[in-house]
Amino acid sequence: MINYYLITKPGIILGNLITVGAGFLLASKGVVDFRLFLATLLGLAFIMASACVFNNYIDRQLDQKMSRTKNRALVQGLISSRNALFFAVILGLLGTQILYYYTNPVAVIVAGIGFGVYVLLYSLWKSRTIYGTAIGSIAGAVPPVVGYCAVSNHFDAGALILFIMLVLWQMPHFFSIAILHFEDYAAAGIPLLPIKKGMLRTKIHMVAYILSFILAAMMLTVFNYTGYVYLMVALSIGLIWLGLCLKGFQSQNDQHWGRQMFRLSLLMIGAICFAIPFDII
Repeated sequence: MINYYLITKPGIILGNLITVGAGFLLASKGVVDFRLFLATLLGLAFIMASACVFNNYIDRQLDQKMSRTKNRALVQGLISSRNALFFAVILGLLGTQILYYYTNPVAVIVAGIGFGVYVLLYSLWKSRTIYGTAIGSIAGAVPPVVGYCAVSNHFDAGALILFIMLVLWQMPHFFSIAILHFEDYAAAGIPLLPIKKGMLRTKIHMVAYILSFILAAMMLTVFNYTGYVYLMVALSIGLIWLGLCLKGFQSQNDQHWGRQMFRLSLLMIGAICFAIPFDII
């Protein structure tokens, strides 16, 4: 059973559930329906788990080529392809039923779009195009929007800001991972930006995305969704992230710098997600 659990990529699910919670609490404005909250988390967790299992199935040949993924259950034959697909379908249907029953059609549709982008576009195209990272960032920006829409029952400026924030955050986050595991991705032939266009261009892109992310994060306060405590948290950690990114142009060890950027990106999004519910207007 542990192998079935691992192919759902629980670490990714947990990280995304934090952003779901932030979106949910932002829309709740201090009045939380805990039954709806738990149902949203559970339903979307199953849908994300389904998407990750499908991704594992699609990536099983690529995973053979990378040292960090070559021991995954589908690569080693510990789980058959047929059983993995059946497992993915069951998880997806269960999650969709939970969201449909407890939330609203808007949340279900948004979740379905995220699922489709991740499985049908990102998983199938990431080995063929340099734009795979951008496609993946769209799917990864959906969870907080689902949390938000589960409460609001509509897609408004708050949902749009959350979506833009997460898209912009994920780009330097993913580039950090690509730099950290450069050799693995190169061996697998995945056309990521640092592999195809070089480190300098990647670092320039990262600076641009981080600056854009900081501006997008400020919009929650500008449009009166959050207060100034949140704003100070977002600006402070965002500028620290930007400073570390700029240091990358002088780095003598890009892999070490990539690891630092990756860790700080996690701190960045975690701090913002925890600041949002404590400073809602």
